[in-house]
Amino acid sequence: MTEIDITPRFGAELKDGFKPVNVWVSNGITWLDDIQQFYRDRAAIEKEYSSKLYALAKKNFEKKAKRSSGLSVGDTPTLTPGSLESASLTTWTTQLSVLESRAAEHDRYSSELNLQIADPLKTLAARYEDLRKSHAEYAAKLEKERDTSYGDLKKSKGRYDGSCQEVENRRKKTESSFDHGKSKAQSAYQQQIMEMRNVKNTYLININITNKQKERYYHEYVPELLDSLQDLSETRINQVNSLWSLAVQLETSALSRSIDHLNHLSSEIPRNDPKLDSMMFVRHNVAPWQEPQDLVFEPSPVWLDDSAMATDEAAKIYLRNVLGKSKSQLRDLKQEVDNKRREVENIKRIRRNIREGRDKRDEVELVRAMFSLQEDLHQVERRRLTAEVETQTIVSTVGDVSLGAQNHQFKSQTFKVPTNCDLCGERIWGLSAKGFDCRDCGYTCHSKCELKVPAECPGEQSKEDRKKLKAERQAASKAAPPQTNGGQHDGIAELPNLSRSNTMDTLSSGYAASANRSVSGKVPITDMTTDPVDEAQPATSKPATLRKNRIIAPPPTQYISELPANPPSGSSSSTSHPTERRAKMNYAYQSTSDGELSVNEGEDVTIVEADDGSGWTTVRLGSHNTGLVPTSYLEMLPYPSLSERPVSSYSSSSASLAGSIPSKKKGPAVAPKRGAKKLKYVEALYDYEARSDVEWSMSEGERFVLVTKDGGDGWADVEKGGITKSVPANYIQEV
Repeated sequence: MTEIDITPRFGAELKDGFKPVNVWVSNGITWLDDIQQFYRDRAAIEKEYSSKLYALAKKNFEKKAKRSSGLSVGDTPTLTPGSLESASLTTWTTQLSVLESRAAEHDRYSSELNLQIADPLKTLAARYEDLRKSHAEYAAKLEKERDTSYGDLKKSKGRYDGSCQEVENRRKKTESSFDHGKSKAQSAYQQQIMEMRNVKNTYLININITNKQKERYYHEYVPELLDSLQDLSETRINQVNSLWSLAVQLETSALSRSIDHLNHLSSEIPRNDPKLDSMMFVRHNVAPWQEPQDLVFEPSPVWLDDSAMATDEAAKIYLRNVLGKSKSQLRDLKQEVDNKRREVENIKRIRRNIREGRDKRDEVELVRAMFSLQEDLHQVERRRLTAEVETQTIVSTVGDVSLGAQNHQFKSQTFKVPTNCDLCGERIWGLSAKGFDCRDCGYTCHSKCELKVPAECPGEQSKEDRKKLKAERQAASKAAPPQTNGGQHDGIAELPNLSRSNTMDTLSSGYAASANRSVSGKVPITDMTTDPVDEAQPATSKPATLRKNRIIAPPPTQYISELPANPPSGSSSSTSHPTERRAKMNYAYQSTSDGELSVNEGEDVTIVEADDGSGWTTVRLGSHNTGLVPTSYLEMLPYPSLSERPVSSYSSSSASLAGSIPSKKKGPAVAPKRGAKKLKYVEALYDYEARSDVEWSMSEGERFVLVTKDGGDGWADVEKGGITKSVPANYIQEV
């Protein structure tokens, strides 16, 4: 603030200004109450803050006590630490102790504000208010004295005026008096004049006295009073300044002590070396460990074999293709791994600069980026290692068979028109990249057949040459199916011929979903523009409004061999089997809720209600016990007398294969969840007459429950009245 050159004096400058000065001084004294309340509120805040700091420190001391062991040596240490704590916990204890010390400082500062600032302000305000009131009382007294002088002078003026009026009255009375009383009147008149002159002199004296008193009032008494009020106000301000300075000193001292505590904490934090925590954890968690043994070849329980890799021609074709892919990938992956490692090293160098204070970037974001790069590096490194091991394993077994190979330039392809695989001859189905074709020679194959294709690409071919190659490859695939690594054909040609009656022995709704009738899947293909109508079916039986064009499944007559001339006695194609069917429990089942039946393994039961798609079948045990059991626990028994059905071409249903191939008995399947019944219905498109007891006769429009769709052999399994039989797949449609 700028210095004042001339000290102002209220008495000299403000003259008769007691009232505004008094109000101003009163406002200043009243303001002391506001200042006092401010420091009391500040003290309350410091007190509350101190309490919260104490509570925070206490809560975290309790948390630390609970977590001390886990943070120091882990949850399951091999050596208990006793009362020891890790270096980090020791530093954390120091921080909590400093917090408590700072809480004590705030509590102390709160008490000092109340005792040394707020209370003196309250006392000071009361004392200055008393002084101000004394000045006001004195000013009122001076004003009263002044007013009294004015009143006395006014009274003197009145007496003087009255005396003059009495002189005038006496004069008039003298003039109007008669001769005998004139002298007396004249004497009274003279006497009154003398009295009037004495009153006048008194009035003049009072005027001088009052003027003198007025002069002293305005030039001495009031100025002195104003100067006293000025001094009172300035003294108050000096006192407030002193208290303010004291408040600053108290806060500075409190902060200084807090800074000392914080400086102590700052010196303790660098001593918390992360390696100390790691060392303590290691010492208390060291345990004996043995590296897991390398994995070795385990032969299949159903196929006796050794750990030697197959090296026949078919296997070499597969290994050559795998080796070619691995070698081409290995070069790119090695370069990618090197690039990723350089990126990780660059980020690590930047992180070191951040820790040394030479880089201002966000370390957390940098760590996130580094972790992402390390994750990418890990994925690429895994792929590189896989390709490297594949390459080394194949080369060490059969040598570098990729040398001199003329690999096809395959690219993923979605075929929009019917296309056959040049390797296996099967149709390539799928709506999204289900096969490959060679960019040079046009070789087409399934995705699953890619690695079985010999590396004999003739190079880039013209359109005509591609057609010729295609025809030759298709003819070769049909004449000589590709061999598997074991030398057997995928279709399992060694299996015995199975009749359809055999394939139905174990067929139930529980297994039907996984049954595939055709092993090879190779069936005659009908014309796409011709409806599949049984040759024996009259043309009038086919509705004109329905067109059911199928490619794979031909009319059923192509699958039926000529019926025997003399069927077995007591049976005919139109004779149906008994209405009740028997089944055997392959596994024991214990009921878990009402409506279910407990049955022992090996017991025979009667089918009361066939599986409707929920995975449960209602059976009867004995003559009275009826309930639900899982369909997958049942094995359907053959009917007592069943007409032999003509042989079906290439049947591979799970029911038929089960009796031909020995297999290890597996545990029971998990029972299906009750209440999840989802049925699909089919409707007959044409009339059909059953030719054996395992087929349904159908009338156009008749409905059945669909059990198993066409598995590639042209037949579908449907259920009616709890009995499951087969019908031609191209004679029905889903509804």
